[in-house]
Amino acid sequence: MRVVTWNLWWRFGPWAERQKAILAVLRELRPDVVGLQEVWAAGGENLAEWLAGELGLHWTWAASPASERWQRRIGEPGVEIGNAVLSRWPVAEREVLRLPAPADLDDGRLALYARLDAPGHQVPFFTAHLTSPLHASAVRREQVTALAEFVAAHRRGTAFPPVVTGDFNALPDSDEIRLFGGTRTAPAVPGQAFFDAWEYADPTAPSATWDHANPYVHPGLGPSARIDYIHVGAPAGPDGIGTVSGARRAGAGPVDGVWPSDHAAVVADLTVL
Repeated sequence: MRVVTWNLWWRFGPWAERQKAILAVLRELRPDVVGLQEVWAAGGENLAEWLAGELGLHWTWAASPASERWQRRIGEPGVEIGNAVLSRWPVAEREVLRLPAPADLDDGRLALYARLDAPGHQVPFFTAHLTSPLHASAVRREQVTALAEFVAAHRRGTAFPPVVTGDFNALPDSDEIRLFGGTRTAPAVPGQAFFDAWEYADPTAPSATWDHANPYVHPGLGPSARIDYIHVGAPAGPDGIGTVSGARRAGAGPVDGVWPSDHAAVVADLTVL
């Protein structure tokens, strides 16, 4: 099962040209399931719906309840922002969690759950977008705790481990990532732990998903870093289902002269038996 996570940079920059580049990358990857953040909807159009139609996938999305805070940044009222899931298999159920944040930082960040009706085992799949300020580690710790509880409430009834994707806006050794993973410190939910799929990547491969090689990356927000993740429930399910066999970046360069997003995507292949 090929899993992708990708922050699509909403309607910033040359979004119409970027939209075609995003599609080209996903078409080449041929994913089974994709977790997307910063997905736009406007005037009856939805980027996730369009991508799903072009790729022949099912889809679901959730709009931020605070899209107006984003709209002020581009001067384009009426454009919504949210998370989405694209899936080769039907979405059997879905639920949305608004992630906690103090009023001054609350721009409607979400976690979206979709239970995928895959052959053999349903897959509990999640995609999340955590708050971004550099100083907000404490907020992100609260958000990953809420996310872990959200996963715990929806992981039952299937042998397939939960898959949690998203832009966590945090470094791999940060308190919030260690707290969510639960293998290097006490987990946010007792007894619930996750593997970081990138631990299965080629250690010599470029890992930054926020990369200064990308012209859209703001140079004042710190060095290149890996801040986007695919987390897979640990341990794997019966007979090793859900085991990560490899991980890599995608969308980490221009397509016909256009970079698809300010983030690179992360791709992971999981065992399905």
